Amino acid sequence: MSDTLDEASLEGDLTSILSHLIALPSASPPGDTRKICAYAADRLRRAGYETLLPMAAEPIANVVARSGTAKPCLAFNVHADTHTVTNPGNWETDPLRAEIRDGRVYGLGAANCKASMAVHLWLAEAAAGRGGPKKGELVFTFAGDQENLGPGGTCHLHQSGLVKPDILVVGATTGNQLITAERGVLWVTITALGEAAHAGDPDSGDNAIERMMRLLAALQRQVFDHLGERSDGDIKSTVNIGTIQGGRNLNVVPGECAVEIDRRLVPGETADEAFEEIQRALDAAGEPEASFTLERLHGTNGFKGAGDGPGVGAFRAAIEARTGARARFLTPVGACDGRYFADDGIEIINVGPGTVAEGHAANESVSVMQLVDAAVIHFDVVKRLLGFKN
Repeated sequence: MSDTLDEASLEGDLTSILSHLIALPSASPPGDTRKICAYAADRLRRAGYETLLPMAAEPIANVVARSGTAKPCLAFNVHADTHTVTNPGNWETDPLRAEIRDGRVYGLGAANCKASMAVHLWLAEAAAGRGGPKKGELVFTFAGDQENLGPGGTCHLHQSGLVKPDILVVGATTGNQLITAERGVLWVTITALGEAAHAGDPDSGDNAIERMMRLLAALQRQVFDHLGERSDGDIKSTVNIGTIQGGRNLNVVPGECAVEIDRRLVPGETADEAFEEIQRALDAAGEPEASFTLERLHGTNGFKGAGDGPGVGAFRAAIEARTGARARFLTPVGACDGRYFADDGIEIINVGPGTVAEGHAANESVSVMQLVDAAVIHFDVVKRLLGFKN
């Protein structure tokens, strides 16, 4: 089979795959990816890949499919779960039924990240149709538990040793440009403890919300006010207090208050160090011993690639060949699953169709042209790095 792509049929193939993926619900919560991963695994098996469906805990399924056994290992990864539809009245279409109009595909996950999943499935079949990789190993992984930053998806594939790439390409909403650096993520919960009492006699209790206010003020002074000093180029260290819960009734002194905090870490900051920094600030706040707790929910380090590895070089050449313009390197905003491999010394590249603004929004959509461009670029990258047997 020729290395030349039939672009006349490419658009139809990609939109058909994406339409099937959109129709398979995989929202988190509950994060049930069994049906969508079974669909992907069936296609990959029929294409000739050695395919596994590893699952750390139901209902979070994953797919690992491989062809070849030698080095280098070029692995593609994309998450199969989506966010939930929180405001269905804001949707102009059925979120679980793809609609193609005005050059775009609409539907839940159309951009984030089922567009990349469609590209990867098409790429796997296109590579298999050309006999598989001429050298090295070609791996495709589809994972759950990404929207929850949980341990059951790519984290499980990494920890179990099922995926050991030399180059990892992570599907992301980058408009087919490149992200080779990513911030680390730390999620924590702080719980302030007090003693409930009647609001008519507040001095007989111990107000947990007031304690939380003092703890947060100490964190602000000692840590958060100084994060602006930490940067790596355009990559910034940030913090967000995302939730706060406390009190049961207006006329009751609250006995407990909890906040959840999201810390984004520049490459070089570690999740362990960031957690310890928060702990030290809380310990120095002057509150009684055992009057608060700090719990680590999730924590992964960031990474920063050199930008001149073989994977980046192949993508730069492929993007330029397709678009006639030089590839751009974007500043990361969200968190992709490549972070689980951040300490492995491998090349990690986030790239794919769609933009950040299109994901996690009502009437989510992706450009059909970007979908086609992504497929052509990814195919070119595999050809440059591994080649095809036929």
